[in-house]
Amino acid sequence: MSQQSAEQGFRPPQQARSRASLQKVLAAAEHVLAEGGIEEFTIAAVAEQAGMSVGAIYRRFAGKEQLLYAVKDQLLGQLEATVSEALRSSAPTLSELVGAFTHALARTFTHHGRIFPELLDGQRADGRERGLEALAAVQRALLEAAHPCIEEIHRRDPALAIRMAARTIIGSCVHRAATCRFWSDDLSWTTWATETTEMTLAYLTVKEKRPHPEG
Repeated sequence: MSQQSAEQGFRPPQQARSRASLQKVLAAAEHVLAEGGIEEFTIAAVAEQAGMSVGAIYRRFAGKEQLLYAVKDQLLGQLEATVSEALRSSAPTLSELVGAFTHALARTFTHHGRIFPELLDGQRADGRERGLEALAAVQRALLEAAHPCIEEIHRRDPALAIRMAARTIIGSCVHRAATCRFWSDDLSWTTWATETTEMTLAYLTVKEKRPHPEG
């Protein structure tokens, strides 16, 4: 659980039965978001999907915004953990690390692709901050993992280049999730990750041309 989630006034229960009940609510909330988006997301809809009373939801959450935040916090935490684990398990070469990073993002969005665009948009400022916190964390994870491979990067400023690459991959992933229902690229998430990895490595490893001096 992130620091911001604690500041929202929500703390996960300690007992196993209560934790299972919470996961049931969060799974139902995710289902409602996936099927109907923010517009159809209500406590009543979540309660019906979970097979619980509205009162049971309100005993755990103050309202819709707090429930949305809990769903968002859990999914973004999963994203951070998935990326970190993939980078830890990767071979310490630039190509393997970039591939692990991109495919980890793709795996998460494969399972939750219809949810992330809803959660990264249309929420109040504290919700947006949690999203940006997660995106910054996964970018930082790649920068740290790639540091020993810095000599494989043939740009004039390798650190800037890997930051640019990480941000571009993340941005492409979020954009694809937000638009693929309406503007399909006819690719699976795995194929998208493979192609994106190759493009990123081409940018990082092809020697940068120096500009010709004027005059």
